[in-house]
Amino acid sequence: MNELKGLPVVTAMTGKITEQINILKSKNITPKLSVIRIGEREDDISYERGIIKRFSAVSAEVDITVLPSDVTQELLEETVIAKNNDETVHGILLFRPLPKHLSEARIKSLIKPEKDVDGMGMQNNAYIYEGNKEGYSPCTAQAVMELLDFYEIDLTGKKVTIVGRSLVVGKPLAMLMLSKNATVTVCHTKTVDLPSECKKADILIACAGVAKMITAEHIHENQIIIDVGINMLDGKLCGDVDYDGICDKVMAATPVPGGVGTVTTSVLLKNTVESAIIELRAQS
Repeated sequence: MNELKGLPVVTAMTGKITEQINILKSKNITPKLSVIRIGEREDDISYERGIIKRFSAVSAEVDITVLPSDVTQELLEETVIAKNNDETVHGILLFRPLPKHLSEARIKSLIKPEKDVDGMGMQNNAYIYEGNKEGYSPCTAQAVMELLDFYEIDLTGKKVTIVGRSLVVGKPLAMLMLSKNATVTVCHTKTVDLPSECKKADILIACAGVAKMITAEHIHENQIIIDVGINMLDGKLCGDVDYDGICDKVMAATPVPGGVGTVTTSVLLKNTVESAIIELRAQS
């Protein structure tokens, strides 16, 4: 089996990003991401650590704001508005899903599109569904595309099954793959006879957020498996795929950790740097 690791993808992306950061710093601008985390979810904290490590490696900045899990809608909105108005902040990332008492729709309307580097807002989502390359796609969905492109996996005419329908990964990823001429099926945890649907795919994407839900009964030997899941199980990080159970039964697969998640932080960095460059051009 060919293991599709994220590190080579990150290395390939880093050269251009570093050049761009050096140009910005020559103009006394340091790319800065503001991360807003609500509560103490283990997967959020794991992602946060990865972001800090990735940004620090190229001397970009990360500002972390942690709000309690019972934060009010008013305080969350005030926090987002403050980051919008902070000229040193080039990107805003709000960890999702939000606690059920908070309105995600309201926050989507507040984050400035030019700082919406994780593609959360309606304007950036509209660009994806139009096939317009302006704006920012959700970072995890774009990371999958970056990884497939790096490993020269052509999507044209391929049958792709996506297990997961979130606005963070599943739905935008379906649109991105359609733009590359894939034939896309979107499944989820309520799909009837999920294993048979998954077996039809040339490329299987697992992004339902359920630890090790994709097993040997879902796959076939000629498949490429992309595991987007980030879950904590028995104190260990794992994906939505039972990697040990499928690794010797498929053509290629991404590991967790060390796969898509590694690339996601680089896409987030790339988008933050691009936002800073756009702002610099606007000032010129």
